[in-house]
Amino acid sequence: MSLDPRHRHHLFPELLDRKYSSLRSLVPHFIGLLVVGIAIGLACWPLNIVDRLQDKLFDLLPTEAGEWSAPGLLICLMPLAVMPILLLLQRGPWKAGAGSGIPSTMNALEDPALMAGAMAAPGTIQRGVLWSIATTAMLPLGREGPVVQVGAAVARALQRRCGEWLPSLNERQLVAIGGGAGLAGGFNTPVLGAVFMLEELTTDYAITTIWPALVVSVAAAGFSNFGGVPLFGLGVINVMTPESEQLLLAIPIGLAGGVVGGLFNRGLVWSSGWIAPFVQRFPIRTGLCLGGALTILALASWGTSTSDGEALIRQLIREGMPNADPNGGNLSAGLTSLWITLVRVIGPMLALAPGVPGGLIDPSLTFGALLGYTICAVMGVSQHLGIALGLSAGLSGATQLPLVSIVFAWRLAGDQQLFAGVVMAAVIAAYTGRLIARKPVYHALSLLQRAPRR
Repeated sequence: MSLDPRHRHHLFPELLDRKYSSLRSLVPHFIGLLVVGIAIGLACWPLNIVDRLQDKLFDLLPTEAGEWSAPGLLICLMPLAVMPILLLLQRGPWKAGAGSGIPSTMNALEDPALMAGAMAAPGTIQRGVLWSIATTAMLPLGREGPVVQVGAAVARALQRRCGEWLPSLNERQLVAIGGGAGLAGGFNTPVLGAVFMLEELTTDYAITTIWPALVVSVAAAGFSNFGGVPLFGLGVINVMTPESEQLLLAIPIGLAGGVVGGLFNRGLVWSSGWIAPFVQRFPIRTGLCLGGALTILALASWGTSTSDGEALIRQLIREGMPNADPNGGNLSAGLTSLWITLVRVIGPMLALAPGVPGGLIDPSLTFGALLGYTICAVMGVSQHLGIALGLSAGLSGATQLPLVSIVFAWRLAGDQQLFAGVVMAAVIAAYTGRLIARKPVYHALSLLQRAPRR
Protein backbone atom coordinates (compact mmCIF):
# COMPACT_ATOMS: atom_id res chain seq x y z
CA MET A 1 0.00 0.00 0.00
CA SER A 2 1.46 3.34 -1.08
CA LEU A 3 1.46 6.34 1.17
CA ASP A 4 -0.36 9.48 0.10
CA PRO A 5 2.33 11.98 -0.97
CA ARG A 6 0.48 14.70 0.88
CA HIS A 7 1.18 12.91 4.21
CA ARG A 8 4.78 11.80 3.59
CA HIS A 9 6.27 15.04 4.84
CA HIS A 10 4.53 14.48 8.21
CA LEU A 11 5.83 10.92 8.72
CA PHE A 12 9.56 11.56 8.84
CA PRO A 13 9.45 14.23 11.58
CA GLU A 14 7.17 12.00 13.65
CA LEU A 15 9.64 9.11 13.39
CA LEU A 16 12.50 11.41 14.36
CA ASP A 17 10.58 12.71 17.36
CA ARG A 18 9.81 9.15 18.44
CA LYS A 19 13.45 8.03 18.11
CA TYR A 20 14.68 11.15 19.90
CA SER A 21 12.21 10.60 22.72
CA SER A 22 13.33 6.97 23.12
CA LEU A 23 16.99 7.99 23.12
CA ARG A 24 16.32 10.77 25.61
CA SER A 25 14.73 8.29 28.04
CA LEU A 26 17.49 5.71 27.47
CA VAL A 27 20.42 7.99 28.29
CA PRO A 28 19.49 8.70 31.94
CA HIS A 29 18.60 5.03 32.38
CA PHE A 30 22.06 4.01 31.15
CA ILE A 31 23.77 6.64 33.30
CA GLY A 32 21.78 5.45 36.31
CA LEU A 33 22.95 1.88 35.77
CA LEU A 34 26.55 3.05 35.49
CA VAL A 35 26.22 5.00 38.74
CA VAL A 36 24.86 1.92 40.51
CA GLY A 37 27.74 -0.21 39.18
CA ILE A 38 30.38 2.34 40.12
CA ALA A 39 28.94 2.66 43.64
CA ILE A 40 28.96 -1.12 44.08
CA GLY A 41 32.53 -1.34 42.79
CA LEU A 42 33.71 1.33 45.21
CA ALA A 43 31.93 -0.44 48.07
CA CYS A 44 33.70 -3.72 47.19
CA TRP A 45 37.11 -2.07 46.88
CA PRO A 46 38.05 -2.17 50.60
CA LEU A 47 37.06 -5.84 50.80
CA ASN A 48 39.28 -6.62 47.81
CA ILE A 49 42.22 -4.91 49.50
CA VAL A 50 41.74 -7.07 52.60
CA ASP A 51 41.46 -10.17 50.44
CA ARG A 52 44.78 -9.47 48.72
CA LEU A 53 46.44 -9.25 52.13
CA GLN A 54 46.00 -13.01 52.45
CA ASP A 55 48.48 -13.66 49.65
CA LYS A 56 51.21 -11.78 51.50
CA LEU A 57 50.48 -13.63 54.73
CA PHE A 58 50.40 -16.98 52.92
CA ASP A 59 53.97 -16.38 51.74
CA LEU A 60 55.09 -16.42 55.39
CA LEU A 61 53.98 -20.03 55.82
CA PRO A 62 56.53 -22.85 55.39
CA THR A 63 57.41 -23.83 51.83
CA GLU A 64 58.67 -27.21 52.97
CA ALA A 65 57.53 -29.47 55.80
CA GLY A 66 59.23 -28.60 59.07
CA GLU A 67 60.56 -25.17 58.12
CA TRP A 68 58.50 -22.95 60.43
CA SER A 69 59.13 -19.30 61.16
CA ALA A 70 57.76 -17.22 64.03
CA PRO A 71 55.37 -15.30 61.72
CA GLY A 72 54.19 -18.57 60.20
CA LEU A 73 53.41 -20.05 63.60
CA LEU A 74 51.62 -16.85 64.62
CA ILE A 75 49.42 -17.05 61.53
CA CYS A 76 48.40 -20.61 62.39
CA LEU A 77 47.57 -19.59 65.97
CA MET A 78 45.41 -16.61 64.99
CA PRO A 79 42.12 -18.57 64.65
CA LEU A 80 42.42 -19.66 68.29
CA ALA A 81 42.34 -16.03 69.40
CA VAL A 82 40.05 -14.53 66.76
CA MET A 83 37.21 -17.07 66.52
CA PRO A 84 35.89 -16.50 70.08
CA ILE A 85 35.88 -12.73 69.45
CA LEU A 86 33.94 -13.17 66.20
CA LEU A 87 31.30 -15.40 67.78
CA LEU A 88 30.93 -13.09 70.76
CA LEU A 89 30.35 -10.10 68.45
CA GLN A 90 27.91 -12.06 66.29
CA ARG A 91 25.83 -13.13 69.27
CA GLY A 92 25.74 -9.67 70.79
CA PRO A 93 26.09 -6.16 69.35
CA TRP A 94 26.81 -7.24 65.75
CA LYS A 95 24.17 -9.91 65.41
CA ALA A 96 22.87 -8.37 62.18
CA GLY A 97 26.26 -8.97 60.52
CA ALA A 98 26.39 -12.73 61.12
CA GLY A 99 26.13 -15.22 58.28
CA SER A 100 27.25 -15.40 54.70
CA GLY A 101 25.02 -12.67 53.27
CA ILE A 102 23.76 -14.64 50.28
CA PRO A 103 21.03 -16.59 52.17
CA SER A 104 19.66 -13.39 53.69
CA THR A 105 19.68 -11.73 50.25
CA MET A 106 17.82 -14.70 48.74
CA ASN A 107 15.25 -14.64 51.53
CA ALA A 108 14.71 -10.91 50.99
CA LEU A 109 14.18 -11.47 47.26
CA GLU A 110 11.54 -14.09 48.03
CA ASP A 111 9.82 -12.16 50.83
CA PRO A 112 9.72 -8.35 50.39
CA ALA A 113 8.89 -7.97 54.10
CA LEU A 114 12.47 -9.06 54.89
CA MET A 115 14.09 -6.64 52.44
CA ALA A 116 14.56 -3.65 54.75
CA GLY A 117 16.21 -5.68 57.51
CA ALA A 118 18.43 -7.71 55.18
CA MET A 119 19.67 -4.64 53.28
CA ALA A 120 20.09 -2.29 56.27
CA ALA A 121 23.35 -0.34 56.37
CA PRO A 122 24.42 -1.34 59.94
CA GLY A 123 24.21 -5.06 59.22
CA THR A 124 25.99 -4.63 55.88
CA ILE A 125 28.88 -2.74 57.45
CA GLN A 126 29.10 -5.17 60.36
CA ARG A 127 29.25 -8.13 57.97
CA GLY A 128 32.09 -6.50 56.06
CA VAL A 129 34.06 -5.80 59.23
CA LEU A 130 33.53 -9.30 60.62
CA TRP A 131 34.63 -10.83 57.34
CA SER A 132 37.70 -8.57 57.25
CA ILE A 133 38.73 -9.71 60.73
CA ALA A 134 38.23 -13.36 59.79
CA THR A 135 40.15 -12.95 56.54
CA THR A 136 43.06 -11.17 58.21
CA ALA A 137 43.18 -14.08 60.67
CA MET A 138 43.53 -16.39 57.63
CA LEU A 139 40.33 -18.33 58.25
CA PRO A 140 39.61 -20.64 55.29
CA LEU A 141 36.59 -18.91 53.81
CA GLY A 142 35.76 -17.03 50.64
CA ARG A 143 34.29 -13.58 50.08
CA GLU A 144 31.22 -13.97 47.87
CA GLY A 145 28.79 -13.73 50.78
CA PRO A 146 29.76 -10.22 51.91
CA VAL A 147 30.27 -8.79 48.39
CA VAL A 148 26.91 -10.10 47.14
CA GLN A 149 25.11 -8.61 50.14
CA VAL A 150 27.04 -5.33 49.84
CA GLY A 151 26.13 -5.06 46.15
CA ALA A 152 22.48 -5.78 46.83
CA ALA A 153 22.33 -3.26 49.70
CA VAL A 154 24.00 -0.49 47.69
CA ALA A 155 21.67 -1.11 44.72
CA ARG A 156 18.57 -0.95 46.93
CA ALA A 157 19.73 2.24 48.64
CA LEU A 158 20.26 3.96 45.28
CA GLN A 159 16.97 2.67 43.93
CA ARG A 160 15.10 4.18 46.86
CA ARG A 161 16.87 7.54 46.52
CA CYS A 162 17.25 7.81 42.73
CA GLY A 163 14.47 5.56 41.44
CA GLU A 164 13.46 8.04 38.76
CA TRP A 165 16.73 7.26 36.97
CA LEU A 166 15.85 3.57 36.83
CA PRO A 167 12.18 3.58 35.81
CA SER A 168 12.04 0.14 34.20
CA LEU A 169 13.48 -1.82 37.15
CA ASN A 170 11.58 -2.57 40.33
CA GLU A 171 13.22 -3.01 43.73
CA ARG A 172 13.51 -6.79 43.53
CA GLN A 173 15.11 -6.71 40.09
CA LEU A 174 17.67 -4.09 41.04
CA VAL A 175 18.57 -5.84 44.31
CA ALA A 176 19.21 -9.08 42.37
CA ILE A 177 21.28 -7.18 39.79
CA GLY A 178 23.22 -5.49 42.59
CA GLY A 179 23.93 -8.81 44.27
CA GLY A 180 25.35 -10.23 41.06
CA ALA A 181 27.36 -7.04 40.46
CA GLY A 182 28.83 -7.38 43.94
CA LEU A 183 30.15 -10.79 42.95
CA ALA A 184 31.51 -9.30 39.73
CA GLY A 185 33.24 -6.58 41.73
CA GLY A 186 34.65 -9.01 44.25
CA PHE A 187 36.17 -11.30 41.64
CA ASN A 188 36.76 -8.82 38.79
CA THR A 189 34.55 -10.93 36.52
CA PRO A 190 31.78 -8.91 34.81
CA VAL A 191 29.96 -11.77 33.06
CA LEU A 192 29.86 -13.69 36.33
CA GLY A 193 27.60 -11.09 37.91
CA ALA A 194 24.86 -11.54 35.31
CA VAL A 195 25.21 -15.33 35.30
CA PHE A 196 25.01 -15.60 39.10
CA MET A 197 21.97 -13.32 39.17
CA LEU A 198 20.20 -15.47 36.58
CA GLU A 199 21.23 -18.92 37.80
CA GLU A 200 20.91 -18.40 41.55
CA LEU A 201 19.24 -15.18 42.66
CA THR A 202 16.28 -14.91 40.27
CA THR A 203 16.14 -17.87 37.82
CA ASP A 204 14.44 -15.32 35.54
CA TYR A 205 16.03 -15.27 32.08
CA ALA A 206 14.61 -11.95 30.88
CA ILE A 207 16.18 -9.31 28.64
CA THR A 208 14.85 -6.62 30.96
CA THR A 209 17.33 -7.79 33.63
CA ILE A 210 20.16 -9.35 31.59
CA TRP A 211 21.25 -6.16 29.82
CA PRO A 212 21.13 -3.94 32.90
CA ALA A 213 22.96 -6.64 34.88
CA LEU A 214 25.80 -6.65 32.35
CA VAL A 215 26.12 -2.86 32.43
CA VAL A 216 26.12 -2.71 36.24
CA SER A 217 28.52 -5.68 36.55
CA VAL A 218 31.03 -4.21 34.07
CA ALA A 219 31.06 -0.91 35.97
CA ALA A 220 31.35 -2.68 39.33
CA ALA A 221 34.27 -4.84 38.19
CA GLY A 222 36.03 -1.83 36.67
CA PHE A 223 35.88 0.28 39.84
CA SER A 224 36.47 -2.43 42.46
CA ASN A 225 40.14 -3.14 41.78
CA PHE A 226 42.14 0.09 41.62
CA GLY A 227 45.77 -0.59 40.84
CA GLY A 228 44.93 -3.44 38.51
CA VAL A 229 44.65 -7.19 38.93
CA PRO A 230 45.81 -10.05 36.70
CA LEU A 231 43.53 -10.76 33.77
CA PHE A 232 43.35 -14.36 34.96
CA GLY A 233 43.49 -14.38 38.74
CA LEU A 234 45.30 -17.71 39.17
CA GLY A 235 47.38 -17.72 36.01
CA VAL A 236 46.92 -19.17 32.54
CA ILE A 237 46.83 -22.94 32.12
CA ASN A 238 48.09 -23.36 28.59
CA VAL A 239 47.46 -27.02 27.85
CA MET A 240 46.96 -28.31 24.30
CA THR A 241 44.90 -31.44 24.98
CA PRO A 242 42.53 -32.92 22.37
CA GLU A 243 38.85 -32.62 23.23
CA SER A 244 38.44 -36.39 23.33
CA GLU A 245 41.03 -36.67 26.12
CA GLN A 246 39.48 -33.73 27.97
CA LEU A 247 36.08 -35.40 27.91
CA LEU A 248 37.50 -38.69 29.17
CA LEU A 249 39.30 -36.99 32.05
CA ALA A 250 36.23 -34.90 32.83
CA ILE A 251 34.34 -38.05 33.81
CA PRO A 252 36.44 -39.09 36.85
CA ILE A 253 37.17 -35.47 37.83
CA GLY A 254 33.52 -34.49 37.52
CA LEU A 255 32.41 -37.50 39.57
CA ALA A 256 35.01 -36.82 42.27
CA GLY A 257 34.16 -33.12 42.37
CA GLY A 258 30.46 -33.93 42.58
CA VAL A 259 30.89 -36.45 45.42
CA VAL A 260 33.18 -34.24 47.51
CA GLY A 261 31.17 -31.12 46.68
CA GLY A 262 27.91 -32.83 47.62
CA LEU A 263 29.37 -34.06 50.90
CA PHE A 264 30.71 -30.56 51.59
CA ASN A 265 27.22 -29.18 50.92
CA ARG A 266 25.53 -31.59 53.30
CA GLY A 267 28.24 -31.28 55.92
CA LEU A 268 28.10 -27.49 55.94
CA VAL A 269 24.31 -27.32 56.15
CA TRP A 270 24.12 -29.97 58.89
CA SER A 271 26.93 -28.50 60.97
CA SER A 272 25.47 -24.98 60.62
CA GLY A 273 22.18 -26.15 62.12
CA TRP A 274 23.79 -28.32 64.77
CA ILE A 275 26.24 -25.74 66.09
CA ALA A 276 23.91 -22.72 66.15
CA PRO A 277 22.57 -23.35 69.70
CA PHE A 278 26.11 -23.71 71.06
CA VAL A 279 27.15 -20.42 69.42
CA GLN A 280 24.20 -18.68 71.09
CA ARG A 281 24.74 -20.17 74.54
CA PHE A 282 28.53 -20.58 74.73
CA PRO A 283 30.16 -18.27 72.14
CA ILE A 284 33.57 -18.11 73.80
CA ARG A 285 33.89 -21.84 74.49
CA THR A 286 32.57 -22.72 71.04
CA GLY A 287 34.97 -20.23 69.47
CA LEU A 288 37.92 -21.67 71.37
CA CYS A 289 37.04 -25.20 70.23
CA LEU A 290 36.59 -24.22 66.58
CA GLY A 291 39.62 -21.93 66.59
CA GLY A 292 41.70 -24.65 68.20
CA ALA A 293 40.61 -27.16 65.58
CA LEU A 294 41.54 -24.72 62.79
CA THR A 295 44.92 -24.13 64.39
CA ILE A 296 45.60 -27.87 64.62
CA LEU A 297 44.67 -28.30 60.95
CA ALA A 298 46.96 -25.43 59.97
CA LEU A 299 49.92 -26.83 61.90
CA ALA A 300 49.32 -30.36 60.62
CA SER A 301 49.05 -29.22 56.99
CA TRP A 302 52.02 -26.80 56.94
CA GLY A 303 49.60 -23.89 56.70
CA THR A 304 47.87 -25.05 53.53
CA SER A 305 44.50 -25.18 55.28
CA THR A 306 44.54 -21.41 55.89
CA SER A 307 43.18 -18.51 53.78
CA ASP A 308 40.65 -18.73 50.95
CA GLY A 309 42.80 -21.11 48.90
CA GLU A 310 43.64 -18.95 45.89
CA ALA A 311 47.30 -18.60 46.88
CA LEU A 312 47.50 -22.38 47.27
CA ILE A 313 46.09 -22.92 43.77
CA ARG A 314 48.63 -20.46 42.32
CA GLN A 315 51.39 -22.39 44.06
CA LEU A 316 49.94 -25.62 42.68
CA ILE A 317 50.01 -24.23 39.15
CA ARG A 318 53.53 -22.81 39.43
CA GLU A 319 55.34 -25.40 41.53
CA GLY A 320 53.15 -28.45 41.95
CA MET A 321 52.04 -30.07 45.19
CA PRO A 322 53.47 -28.18 48.20
CA ASN A 323 55.34 -30.01 50.97
CA ALA A 324 55.55 -33.30 49.07
CA ASP A 325 58.72 -35.24 49.88
CA PRO A 326 60.77 -35.29 46.63
CA ASN A 327 62.36 -38.59 47.69
CA GLY A 328 59.09 -40.22 48.68
CA GLY A 329 57.91 -41.10 45.17
CA ASN A 330 54.35 -41.10 43.86
CA LEU A 331 52.94 -42.67 47.04
CA SER A 332 54.23 -39.82 49.23
CA ALA A 333 53.00 -37.18 46.78
CA GLY A 334 49.59 -38.89 46.55
CA LEU A 335 49.15 -39.11 50.32
CA THR A 336 50.21 -35.48 50.74
CA SER A 337 47.74 -34.41 48.06
CA LEU A 338 44.88 -36.35 49.67
CA TRP A 339 45.68 -34.94 53.11
CA ILE A 340 45.72 -31.33 51.87
CA THR A 341 42.47 -31.96 49.99
CA LEU A 342 40.87 -33.29 53.18
CA VAL A 343 41.88 -30.30 55.30
CA ARG A 344 40.67 -27.95 52.56
CA VAL A 345 37.23 -29.55 52.89
CA ILE A 346 37.09 -29.70 56.71
CA GLY A 347 38.61 -26.26 57.38
CA PRO A 348 35.96 -24.16 55.57
CA MET A 349 33.16 -26.09 57.28
CA LEU A 350 34.66 -25.28 60.69
CA ALA A 351 34.94 -21.60 59.74
CA LEU A 352 31.55 -21.13 58.05
CA ALA A 353 29.27 -23.33 60.19
CA PRO A 354 29.15 -20.95 63.20
CA GLY A 355 27.94 -18.13 60.94
CA VAL A 356 31.20 -16.27 60.35
CA PRO A 357 30.61 -14.08 57.27
CA GLY A 358 32.32 -15.50 54.23
CA GLY A 359 31.76 -17.72 51.28
CA LEU A 360 32.30 -21.20 49.93
CA ILE A 361 33.25 -20.44 46.33
CA ASP A 362 37.00 -20.15 46.91
CA PRO A 363 37.10 -23.22 49.20
CA SER A 364 35.17 -25.26 46.63
CA LEU A 365 37.46 -24.15 43.81
CA THR A 366 40.44 -25.11 45.95
CA PHE A 367 39.45 -28.66 46.87
CA GLY A 368 38.27 -29.18 43.29
CA ALA A 369 41.66 -28.12 41.92
CA LEU A 370 43.40 -30.45 44.38
CA LEU A 371 41.16 -33.35 43.38
CA GLY A 372 41.81 -32.75 39.69
CA TYR A 373 45.54 -32.48 40.31
CA THR A 374 45.60 -35.72 42.29
CA ILE A 375 43.56 -37.71 39.76
CA CYS A 376 45.74 -36.61 36.84
CA ALA A 377 48.93 -37.27 38.83
CA VAL A 378 47.78 -40.84 39.51
CA MET A 379 46.82 -41.34 35.86
CA GLY A 380 50.12 -39.92 34.65
CA VAL A 381 48.67 -37.05 32.60
CA SER A 382 48.96 -33.25 32.79
CA GLN A 383 48.24 -32.05 36.31
CA HIS A 384 47.54 -28.57 34.93
CA LEU A 385 44.64 -30.02 32.96
CA GLY A 386 43.41 -31.64 36.17
CA ILE A 387 43.54 -28.28 37.99
CA ALA A 388 41.47 -26.56 35.28
CA LEU A 389 38.81 -29.27 35.18
CA GLY A 390 38.84 -29.62 38.96
CA LEU A 391 38.15 -25.93 39.50
CA SER A 392 34.81 -26.16 37.73
CA ALA A 393 34.00 -29.63 39.12
CA GLY A 394 34.56 -28.72 42.78
CA LEU A 395 32.52 -25.53 42.60
CA SER A 396 29.73 -27.09 40.56
CA GLY A 397 29.49 -30.09 42.87
CA ALA A 398 29.19 -27.90 45.95
CA THR A 399 26.84 -25.24 44.58
CA GLN A 400 25.04 -27.09 41.74
CA LEU A 401 25.61 -23.99 39.59
CA PRO A 402 27.34 -25.29 36.43
CA LEU A 403 27.20 -22.01 34.46
CA VAL A 404 28.70 -20.03 37.33
CA SER A 405 31.37 -22.71 37.74
CA ILE A 406 32.31 -22.65 34.05
CA VAL A 407 32.66 -18.86 34.02
CA PHE A 408 34.76 -18.95 37.19
CA ALA A 409 37.08 -21.63 35.88
CA TRP A 410 37.74 -19.72 32.66
CA ARG A 411 38.24 -16.42 34.43
CA LEU A 412 40.60 -17.67 37.12
CA ALA A 413 42.71 -19.97 34.94
CA GLY A 414 41.93 -18.89 31.41
CA ASP A 415 42.34 -21.21 28.46
CA GLN A 416 39.59 -21.54 25.87
CA GLN A 417 41.24 -24.72 24.61
CA LEU A 418 39.71 -26.46 27.62
CA PHE A 419 36.12 -25.54 26.77
CA ALA A 420 34.87 -29.11 26.30
CA GLY A 421 36.47 -30.56 29.40
CA VAL A 422 35.47 -27.70 31.72
CA VAL A 423 31.84 -27.85 30.60
CA MET A 424 31.64 -31.65 30.90
CA ALA A 425 33.28 -31.69 34.34
CA ALA A 426 30.91 -28.98 35.62
CA VAL A 427 27.78 -30.73 34.35
CA ILE A 428 28.78 -34.15 35.70
CA ALA A 429 29.71 -32.64 39.06
CA ALA A 430 26.42 -30.73 39.33
CA TYR A 431 24.37 -33.87 38.65
CA THR A 432 26.49 -35.95 41.04
CA GLY A 433 26.30 -33.32 43.76
CA ARG A 434 22.50 -33.19 43.36
CA LEU A 435 22.30 -36.94 44.02
CA ILE A 436 24.08 -36.48 47.36
CA ALA A 437 22.54 -33.16 48.42
CA ARG A 438 19.12 -32.66 46.88
CA LYS A 439 18.99 -28.94 47.65
CA PRO A 440 21.61 -26.44 46.43
CA VAL A 441 23.72 -25.18 49.29
CA TYR A 442 22.65 -21.53 49.26
CA HIS A 443 18.98 -22.53 49.15
CA ALA A 444 19.49 -24.98 52.00
CA LEU A 445 21.24 -22.31 54.08
CA SER A 446 18.49 -19.78 53.36
CA LEU A 447 15.86 -22.27 54.57
CA LEU A 448 17.96 -22.92 57.67
CA GLN A 449 18.14 -19.19 58.32
CA ARG A 450 14.35 -18.89 58.12
CA ALA A 451 13.78 -21.82 60.48
CA PRO A 452 12.70 -20.79 64.01
CA ARG A 453 15.44 -20.92 66.62
CA ARG A 454 14.84 -22.90 69.80
